[in-house]
Amino acid sequence: MKFVAPLSAFVLLFSCSVEKPEPRVWQSMEQSLQTQLITIQDGDTLELPEGNFMFTRSLVLDGKNSVVIRGKGMDKTVLSFKNQAEGAEGLRISNGNNIVLEDFSVEDAKGDNVKVSEVRGITFRRIRSVWSEGPRTENGAYALYPVLCKQVMIEECIAAGSSDAGIYVGQSDSVIIRNNKAYWNVAGIESENSRWVEIYDNEAYDNTGGILIFDLPGLTQYGHSTKVYRNHVHNNNHKNFAAKGNIVASIPPGTGFMILATNTLELTENKIMDNKTVGVGVISYELVAALNEGEVEQTSNIGGVQTLDNNFKKDTLYNPFPYRIKIYNNEYSNSHWFPALGHDIGKLFAMKSFMHPPDVVYDGISDPERPDRQICVTEKEGVLVMVLDAAHDFEGLTKDATALACKDQ
Repeated sequence: MKFVAPLSAFVLLFSCSVEKPEPRVWQSMEQSLQTQLITIQDGDTLELPEGNFMFTRSLVLDGKNSVVIRGKGMDKTVLSFKNQAEGAEGLRISNGNNIVLEDFSVEDAKGDNVKVSEVRGITFRRIRSVWSEGPRTENGAYALYPVLCKQVMIEECIAAGSSDAGIYVGQSDSVIIRNNKAYWNVAGIESENSRWVEIYDNEAYDNTGGILIFDLPGLTQYGHSTKVYRNHVHNNNHKNFAAKGNIVASIPPGTGFMILATNTLELTENKIMDNKTVGVGVISYELVAALNEGEVEQTSNIGGVQTLDNNFKKDTLYNPFPYRIKIYNNEYSNSHWFPALGHDIGKLFAMKSFMHPPDVVYDGISDPERPDRQICVTEKEGVLVMVLDAAHDFEGLTKDATALACKDQ
């Protein structure tokens, strides 16, 4: 006779064999670390010890040059702001030159985990920046947030849980974003109003939208000259948990790439897989405004969140239309038959492209100042390219890929 153990015995055996993680032991070095950040001399290296450290207010480094802040590893040196009572950011760095941050984690700031502003030469290397309770609207906006910077390097970092963008570069010049992972954010990686940007060899997954290149009105500069290549952008189907009124609240779940109102961009050699609504969307700010007509603008937020601007036409220098966009030699696959249906765009795709969500979509809204927009899509046969004709209630919608073919590609 064979002996068959009851199911309860297997459950008991399994539960006993799985080791529970050791609880964190929290330490404090708040006063001493802030003192070191104030007194550090140009050219010095600040070594952070191994351990888990809790903070109640922002850490600030201002006006320093050629400073390195180094931990013992992103899993070994953890700075937590879960009990933050003062300040919006976790770590705030400003008005300096040649700052390097490497090999530590920042968690659970009230606003942005790491904000760097007006620094020439900023490197984020092996920084893990997350909200430990996972995706929530109450989380801070940005995990890594350089803004108004020049010569930006972000490499081998992890960003998760941001209610706006995990890795965000705003109004900055000469930017490299490479070999990072971004997940559980509304936007995995976002370049906004930035110039001379390269985004390559990153993995963006389980976000609402994988990688975004935006140009928005009312800011200090407009973006151009972006190259995006060899990224793996997959399974970005997370529910959108951005606060109402934020510009990224308009991103449909299931978006791989979104290119909004920018110019001079090249998108190539990316793996774009299982983003259920659209692989790549090329749209104007006109469409964003139309889809969100009547939406109340958000007036209060923590951090530098960009909100919907219903008065964008008052910025007479802003061009709301994308142009000089080249999309070619990317790899697409999508195992989902239906887009996310909780968004108007998803419903449109379900009606107009039944059981085959589009790989590349262009809104087709004409620019009266630039009839030839040079939106060039050259992909392999079988890639579904859709031009919406959104300005005319989609009457002229076409799936003819040759509509976006350019002679120079």
